[in-house]
Amino acid sequence: MPTDEITAAAAGTWMLGDRRVHRMGFGSMRLTADPDRDRAIAVLRRAVDLGVNHIDTAAFYRSPGGTLGVWTGPVRYATELIRAALAPYPQDLVVATKVGFACDESGRVGEAATPVDLRRQVEENLRRLGRDHLDLVNLRIVRRPGRDSVAEPFGALAELRAAGLIRQLGLSNVRLDHLDEASRIAPVVCVQNSYSVDHNRGDDDLLRACAERGIAFVPFFALAGSRREAGAATDHGAAVEAVAAAHHATPHQVRLAWTLHRGPHVLAIPGTGDPEHLARNVAAGALRLTAAELATLD
Repeated sequence: MPTDEITAAAAGTWMLGDRRVHRMGFGSMRLTADPDRDRAIAVLRRAVDLGVNHIDTAAFYRSPGGTLGVWTGPVRYATELIRAALAPYPQDLVVATKVGFACDESGRVGEAATPVDLRRQVEENLRRLGRDHLDLVNLRIVRRPGRDSVAEPFGALAELRAAGLIRQLGLSNVRLDHLDEASRIAPVVCVQNSYSVDHNRGDDDLLRACAERGIAFVPFFALAGSRREAGAATDHGAAVEAVAAAHHATPHQVRLAWTLHRGPHVLAIPGTGDPEHLARNVAAGALRLTAAELATLD
């Protein structure tokens, strides 16, 4: 499908807490794997030019670290790239970040963060973004069967929200019982989980619960599916390929369109370091699938 003149507005909007955002956003994780800093900055600026006003990041998006591969240059944080590219920030831009992992000096994530760790991560986000408050902070948990309550860490973030350091709160990598528990402590405006047309469909019930409560559901790895950090999926299945051919679109565009069709409260945050991929991702917000096509994909 053509990408000319298609902006993030084509995907529609959603009230993310008290801020209206386009439902097609941008994820910044992969920018830290690009040794070309100028290109990463250019992609961020192009995203905003295309109407993206919801950018996702995290305290632990950095290089080297995680599964982003061997890194030989200086440590680079996604939050610092965002600041370099976009400060002073557009008034309508929402930068959502995540905290929750304790990281070692190499950037590799480990145990769940303590309340002290969480405050330090919030303060690091403020410093690296150059902000006096954070628009949205998602608590990213490490699920531990039998001992994975979110009450203590979410309560710590609620205190930082009350102190004015955070505007809105969300959750990441959670179940419905986590959402119930957190909602008794402070308002939750979004849930961010790994979810795609062919991955983690056990979260369909959680997605529907968010819709009923007016909470945004924000899938990550919508393009990667079960490949997760390894990158965008290459094996899409016959149904995705057939729908893509019918619309003269790419399978990745169909994946994003399917994501947005899951409900008006669903936001997409595909990430890329390639400006052409960025334009195609944004254009997917204009792709309208029929009921029959959606049934086939499901």
